[in-house]
Amino acid sequence: MNDIEATPPAPLVAAGAEAVPPAPAEPALLHAPSLVHRLRHARGTRRHLRAIRVVLNAMLLLALLYTATIIRTLLIPLVLAAFIGLALNPIVAFAARHRIPRALGASVLMLALIGAIGTGIGLLAQPALGWFHDAPRAIRSFVPKLEHLTRPLEAANRATQTLVNGHPTRVVPHPADVAISAWDVVSNTPKVLAAVLTVVLLVFFFLIYGDSLLRRLVEIAPDFRYKRHAVSIVRSIQAEVSRYILTTLLINFSLGWLTAGILWLLHVPDPLLWGAVAMFANFIPYVGAIATTTMLLLVGLIHFDQLARALLPALCFACLTAVEGNLVTPMILGRRMRLSPIAILIWLLVWGWLWGVPGALLAVPMLTSVKLVAEHMRGWEWFSHMVQR
Repeated sequence: MNDIEATPPAPLVAAGAEAVPPAPAEPALLHAPSLVHRLRHARGTRRHLRAIRVVLNAMLLLALLYTATIIRTLLIPLVLAAFIGLALNPIVAFAARHRIPRALGASVLMLALIGAIGTGIGLLAQPALGWFHDAPRAIRSFVPKLEHLTRPLEAANRATQTLVNGHPTRVVPHPADVAISAWDVVSNTPKVLAAVLTVVLLVFFFLIYGDSLLRRLVEIAPDFRYKRHAVSIVRSIQAEVSRYILTTLLINFSLGWLTAGILWLLHVPDPLLWGAVAMFANFIPYVGAIATTTMLLLVGLIHFDQLARALLPALCFACLTAVEGNLVTPMILGRRMRLSPIAILIWLLVWGWLWGVPGALLAVPMLTSVKLVAEHMRGWEWFSHMVQR
């Protein structure tokens, strides 16, 4: 009887109605704390992985820079030969389209290039050595011309020393002697000749076998779609880099000839030498123009007695390079090839520190080439956007 009374009464169900089971508890409400914990844990894991990737990329960049510093003797001729080969490849390709073998076209082009460079060195070596050896004497003759400018500064310096020490002190400058021994020439000649021969051979073989090497690289792609995409990217990058290098070379060559002509009209000694200096220095934006202007200013002050005539060569070159840098080069190369001045200066600082003068000369062509490659690489568009003006 007690058992019967303890049993709860069953719910009344109307005839013909289906039994309704009790509503279960909401799973989202039951597992909400665990889901929030899992989301927080996943976000923290992603942040840690992103930080680890940034650290690894930074370490990889430092390792690459250290490697580039160690093997710069190998990399500098290789990079220089690659740029020269890209600049000359359209000429060899044009000859090949007219049924001239690439080996014959490359041989004729290299012989003409070597002859032109040898002729230029023969014309400029004697004036350059003359200026270098006469530099101490020219500086000693140049110092008295600046006495009317330095006299007020010396008077102010003596007055300051009198107030501080009670008596003026006079410092007599001793100009440093600049000399090159025969041993320096003999010891460095084999290195220079080996580097030149390496560059010449690399350029020659790049011109002959460059296209076949690119075809071998494309054949590594897994399927036809990737091969076609790789061919289009490689061809566009090769054409754009070749156009940039060849156009820049022609612009700088024209700038050098115009500079030499202006200096010849102004009766500056050895105008071809300073035109060649202006041409090669213009490969270093901003810094090259400033250095060439400073050198022409010193040459004018040393060679001419009148101040207005002495300032005229540097002033003419400054106007010429301003027109070239702000009007001619942007109009020919276009906006797409223009680079940010901050990116150029940082790139010059890095590669000048790593490779010295060759690194400074190759810095801007390397930056432009990397920018053009980054525009065609997925995930690297940010780099081309950052370095573009």
